[in-house]
Amino acid sequence: MSKILISHRGNLSGINESLENNPDYIDKAILLGYEVEVDVWYVDGKYYLGHDIPQHHVEEEYLKNKKLWCHAKNYEALTNMLNQNIHCFWHENDTVTLTSKGYIWANLKQQPLEGSIAVMPERNNEDVSTCSGICSDFIENYRDKK
Repeated sequence: MSKILISHRGNLSGINESLENNPDYIDKAILLGYEVEVDVWYVDGKYYLGHDIPQHHVEEEYLKNKKLWCHAKNYEALTNMLNQNIHCFWHENDTVTLTSKGYIWANLKQQPLEGSIAVMPERNNEDVSTCSGICSDFIENYRDKK
């Protein structure tokens, strides 16, 4: 079974903070065959992408893309995405969290966990052989290791 390869905020071969969570950057990663973890805010009745602050306005339909893993950055984003059947999750300091589609999203300090999505496994050179997927800023490095 192939691993799910998830680009972290659109990054493919390293961190690019100026482009992260930008819809054009995300779309490029999707066109290359990756899924993408994005940071989502809901403010004043609108969705936005952005890590620390809401930056890029997106429509609800954009977030319904089956290739997106939407990390809710505020409670309003979580409840609205759940109500709209958008694949999402919320975590802060949890050991693991479940996404709305039932995937185990592991905390960086608790992985690798069998069957989970390993987040940034390259930071500690972790063995991801039993993981279901990988989320990384360097996701291209995992393409041939599926």
